[in-house]
Amino acid sequence: MSGAHAASEASPLDPSQLRFLTKGVTPEEVAAVTAVLATAAAEAAAAARDARPQHGPDGWERTQRSLRTPLDRGPGAWRSFSG
Repeated sequence: MSGAHAASEASPLDPSQLRFLTKGVTPEEVAAVTAVLATAAAEAAAAARDARPQHGPDGWERTQRSLRTPLDRGPGAWRSFSG
């Protein structure tokens, strides 16, 4: 992940909120755990975003009906009309 991409996308995980209970954790271990948790949180957020139901047509699109064909005029145009 590039630095520009990481800066443009807000991470759902705040690393400052991590608390390690094990004593003597090295900075490399902290970085590895933070990277794994940040990746897992980003994947979970992406999965939740992709799982949202697709929206159907809005109210305006649902009420639109196709226009009817023009009426034929002239002699014999209404001959088949049975009323």
